[in-house]
Amino acid sequence: MTAELPDTNAGARADERPSKSQRKRDMLALQDLGVALVRLAAEQVRRLDLPENLRQAVLDAQKITAHEGRRRQIQYVGKLMRQVDAEPIQAQLDAINGESKAAVALMHRCERWRDRLLDDDGALTELLAERPLEDVQALRATIRTNPRHLRVPPRNLTAPPHDRAAISLRLRSRHLLGRKRAQNG
Repeated sequence: MTAELPDTNAGARADERPSKSQRKRDMLALQDLGVALVRLAAEQVRRLDLPENLRQAVLDAQKITAHEGRRRQIQYVGKLMRQVDAEPIQAQLDAINGESKAAVALMHRCERWRDRLLDDDGALTELLAERPLEDVQALRATIRTNPRHLRVPPRNLTAPPHDRAAISLRLRSRHLLGRKRAQNG
């Protein structure tokens, strides 16, 4: 009579796969990513590189107003998220939300250019020497309309009316530098 020895590989296999709690945490994280997709504007969702069935499910969830129906559709989005690689989607979301390192670096670069353009009359010449821009006249007009004594960088878009020109310049310079980066990349 031979006694069966316990299978030592069974314990090793159990250690390799994630626990049920970890799988549930992973699924909830994917569902949270799906919720973030649903919160985007429809145009932003269309621009993302998503599988067509996931894109359509997100767009459908945006249209649903009934609480329970929306909850179920978001769960469906979470289920579809388990079938795709979430890292590229998360990277795209981070870029949209300005949370990626590249987006933050671009924002800082734009703000430095904005400050230089507002403080130094020769900065525009430097910018044009570095990169020829398409809409130079509009940029010059924006700089000119911003009174020198009010050239304090705005901290947010709810700044007082006299900072509108600075905000406009900030957004315009961000757009121009973003276009430059895209041309280089």
